[in-house]
Amino acid sequence: MRSHLHHPWNLTPCEARALQEQLRDRVECRDRLGPVRRVAGIDVGFEKRGAITRAAVAVLGFPDLAPLEEAVARQPTRFPYVPGLLSFREIPAVLEAFEGLRRRPDLIVCDGQGYAHPRRFGLASHLGVLLNLPSIGAAKTRLIGTHGDVPPERGAWTPLVDGDEVIGAVLRSRAGVKPLYVSIGHRMSLETAVRYTMACTTRYRLPETTRAAHRLASC
Repeated sequence: MRSHLHHPWNLTPCEARALQEQLRDRVECRDRLGPVRRVAGIDVGFEKRGAITRAAVAVLGFPDLAPLEEAVARQPTRFPYVPGLLSFREIPAVLEAFEGLRRRPDLIVCDGQGYAHPRRFGLASHLGVLLNLPSIGAAKTRLIGTHGDVPPERGAWTPLVDGDEVIGAVLRSRAGVKPLYVSIGHRMSLETAVRYTMACTTRYRLPETTRAAHRLASC
């Protein structure tokens, strides 16, 4: 599968921020997805002390979460590590990995931010817009925003807010462990993003999509 939208990648950090500001209006924060039967997880690792970007896509059946397909791509790392601009460092290799899939997934769950981003255009939103696919950001750490205490039971969540705006959900994916930071990627409401994140999570903190992709990216 190929990208729905194209833009240059050889950008300076200043140009990358400006592009995020330009593209964020394309993010759809409402549900526009059909039946979900194939859900993809992505993860990115680095080889040779960061010189090579290794991107992995793992596709699982839904709702059974059985492995269906996987792809890995390696590229030279061309963009520096800059907080808030990780998509420019990682997505070129991720797009190449998606090109290796035989069938288009119905949903992408990203190990990263979506709308919960200073410019409301994190990796999950960027990838969803480029591929024109519903996407979710399910990050292990918080980039911005504040929140209250999260109830201890599995599936409980509290809003992540920035100023007066709800930008995500702080989700207890497993009782007794640190929460996940879930946000809209593209073509999805926050409530639906939380629901699918929990549906992809079994007895571990991370969704099975993320766990499967991480195994590929870390080999």
